[in-house]
Amino acid sequence: MERALSLAAGVRTTTAPNPWVGAVIQSGDDLFEGATQPPGGPHAEVVALRAAGERTKGATLACTLEPCSHTGRTGPCADAVIAAGIARVVVGIEDPDPHVAGSGIERLRAAGVDVIVGVQGDEVRRQLAPYLKHRTTGRPYVVVKLATTLDGRTAAPDGTSQWITGVAARADAHRLRAESDAVLVGAGTVRADDPSLTVRHVPGRDPMRVVLGSAPPGAKVHPVLELSGDLDAVLDKLGGMGVLQVLVEGGATVAHAFHRAALVDRYVVYLAPALMGGDDGRAVFAGPGAATMADVWRGRIVSVTTLGDDVRIDVEA
Repeated sequence: MERALSLAAGVRTTTAPNPWVGAVIQSGDDLFEGATQPPGGPHAEVVALRAAGERTKGATLACTLEPCSHTGRTGPCADAVIAAGIARVVVGIEDPDPHVAGSGIERLRAAGVDVIVGVQGDEVRRQLAPYLKHRTTGRPYVVVKLATTLDGRTAAPDGTSQWITGVAARADAHRLRAESDAVLVGAGTVRADDPSLTVRHVPGRDPMRVVLGSAPPGAKVHPVLELSGDLDAVLDKLGGMGVLQVLVEGGATVAHAFHRAALVDRYVVYLAPALMGGDDGRAVFAGPGAATMADVWRGRIVSVTTLGDDVRIDVEA
């Protein structure tokens, strides 16, 4: 399962709106691997079955997510596993998609396949968090990205903000952008910075670009989806379009709006060893905060990563 998790991580940026899944077949002392291909291509289990060829009879298959049991762009993986003569299937977690929801496991067991569920389930749930949220709520997983100095400033008093962090942190932020199906900013950020919001420093696809409000004609962000109104409705709209993860990149007013509405699933903070040295720089959030310490929002730090001279801190709600 460890290897299956690693394989799934390797296709994180290419499978949406399908989940990124890894699979490994053990036949004797040999291992055969697979990972979900881009939409329209085979799922992880089928890739592994093809790699194993005639070695599938009586073998064990480990897969991070329950094999599907319905026909979409591809046929049911559970049927392919049964036809290949796999004797045992080890599953990380059940698939909450209404088209599956345990039916793949039931089909395997009905065919006499030994199925074990829950192996490294917590790790799989963390890896597939955006997919799981989308399939259970219809909304995307919301990531707010912040780049700040040690004293909590995102721009100087004159508005300049390039660059707070170094090259390694900026490349990592582009990787985060590539992992997201949509990237969202406010119209004020478009007017002030004219960002392109594309993936440039790492391999990967460009996310859908979303602006809250209207982007000026000729802005680099075009073509862009322009949305306005209640943030809940915005997330419902994006979820209905198949967006599994939306990356909120700014500015401070938009980040504050998502935070204040308790709509953020994960905060990714890039912390630079720099100090503005005063109280006149621009803060991470623009808007009223907690009135007392009793009202301070508290999350859970799930990872801390050094990136050159900077640090990435991931905090979950």
